[in-house]
Amino acid sequence: MGDDRITVVVITHNRRDELLHTLDRLAELPEKPPVVVTDNASTDGTAEAVARLHPGVRLLRPGHNLGAVGRNLAVREARTPYVAFCDDDSWWEPGSLARAADLLDRHPGLVSVTARIVVEPGGTEDPIVEELRRSPVPGPPWLPGPALGSFLAAATAMRAGAFLEAGGFSARLWLGGEEELLAADLAARGWWLAHVPELTIHHAPSRNRDSTGRRVRGLRNTLWFTWLRRPLPAAVRRTLHLARTVPRDRASLRAFRQAAAGLPWVLRERSVVPAEVEKRLRLLDETQRRSTARRYVG
Repeated sequence: MGDDRITVVVITHNRRDELLHTLDRLAELPEKPPVVVTDNASTDGTAEAVARLHPGVRLLRPGHNLGAVGRNLAVREARTPYVAFCDDDSWWEPGSLARAADLLDRHPGLVSVTARIVVEPGGTEDPIVEELRRSPVPGPPWLPGPALGSFLAAATAMRAGAFLEAGGFSARLWLGGEEELLAADLAARGWWLAHVPELTIHHAPSRNRDSTGRRVRGLRNTLWFTWLRRPLPAAVRRTLHLARTVPRDRASLRAFRQAAAGLPWVLRERSVVPAEVEKRLRLLDETQRRSTARRYVG
């Protein structure tokens, strides 16, 4: 019968074949979710192929590459209370979307559920999953899984209204670690985020990726988030730690330069999170220092 509670949101850029594979898998789901795709100015015929082969998909063509903000456009098009994000090279396992909607129905203080990620074609768990399971963030007993301080956009279902009320993804951050800022703003509004291992998303990493560019943006965005939302002592500590530990190469230098160039607007828009949210972020700092899954390399 399908499930009318959740819409799948996808952004894409020049990954026609990967996206078509993802849309094929989504079309097979028993939930029969509506799908909204934002094509971020692809030049490889992506939009034309989607329109031809998946006419039921809502296709948005903003005309230029919006990065993660393409998801904001797609969420505004959704007519369901929940949205499930996935990338153009990932897809949800049958039954996971219905389970995610059930959990969001059941727990009114829960804003998002992040799934277990299985890497294809080998079927192995992404290393980040173990960190999600071992999240040090304390949460209320009613949570359906470990409490999180952030989420992974490629593997998360969320309340559409809360996403939009918090402003969605930042246009300034564009793409790469963009989740951290939104997650902190949701937590500051009283929402809880959780990892639910019973939910699964499959990821077949595309070879069409700019790993160095993504590392630059990820490091830059980490620095911007730190100075936008963390208290001064925590911001200084995290900045110094990153300066000591990231690779000493041109990519890292570019990231720090870009971060410094944005300092005027960062200070102008700085709004420190409440103390209870900062406590969770401090607990995550040590986990991120030890992480083998999150490295600024590439």
